[in-house]
Amino acid sequence: MKVAYLGPHGTFSEEAAHRYFKGHDIEWQMCYSVPEVLDAVGEGLADKGIAPIENAIEGTITMTVDSLLVHDLYIEGEAILPVSLHLLAAADTRLEDIKEVWSIPPALAQCREYLRELKVKSRHFDSTASAAQAIRNTDRRDVAAVASEYAGDLFGLQPIKRNIEESFENQTRFVIVSKDKTPLENAAKTMLQVTPSDEYTGVLSAILNVFSALNINLTWIESRPTKKKLGTYQFFLEAGLSSVHPSIQKAIAVLQTYGHEVNVLGSFTATKLD
Repeated sequence: MKVAYLGPHGTFSEEAAHRYFKGHDIEWQMCYSVPEVLDAVGEGLADKGIAPIENAIEGTITMTVDSLLVHDLYIEGEAILPVSLHLLAAADTRLEDIKEVWSIPPALAQCREYLRELKVKSRHFDSTASAAQAIRNTDRRDVAAVASEYAGDLFGLQPIKRNIEESFENQTRFVIVSKDKTPLENAAKTMLQVTPSDEYTGVLSAILNVFSALNINLTWIESRPTKKKLGTYQFFLEAGLSSVHPSIQKAIAVLQTYGHEVNVLGSFTATKLD
């Protein structure tokens, strides 16, 4: 089985992919953008793909949501990865000697208070993994990277300070996609794309009332532009039932009766990668 994931080596995406598919015989296809991951699956270059869709602190990763619609893909699984950030440096680096810290802006922002206490400069990279790799490739002992323990082990860096993030409840969830649309009867969640029939006052409220009336819990709601006209939106809803559950089927039927377009994007159960 061939699985596409977001690189480069050492990213949280790579860690999530290896942990989720642990024990399987996998041929890995590393990609350098989320659209490229989903393109690989949609074009048949990979059997499955794994991509980040939401972070507990940064929120929805809209690039993933938008890319899901480019190809006729199906979400068959979800992986929840705890995110811990560490200050990593080359061997023999001392904390008091660090003058500059490298990472991506979101990771630096999640460690703002700690880095402020260090009184260091920051340098932006395109991924935490790239920052960690750059530290490995330099002879300097006055720089460090904010990255994962996974990246530190991969690039031979030592943790100068562990868990420097401000929120210890940080998690990123990933969706696993394929072209197989076989629904799982025991799935815990279903993701729907609902495009309103028209724009009018209270249209979102009317859509949500359908789920409320059927006692269906919605665990995630996201709006995205239809890209057809300014001010028109489509809604992504995650319901806490399988797509084959009678209540979900009834909700879809009611929404379609009202003229709304409904697309089932997947039905899945979350896996915690502890």
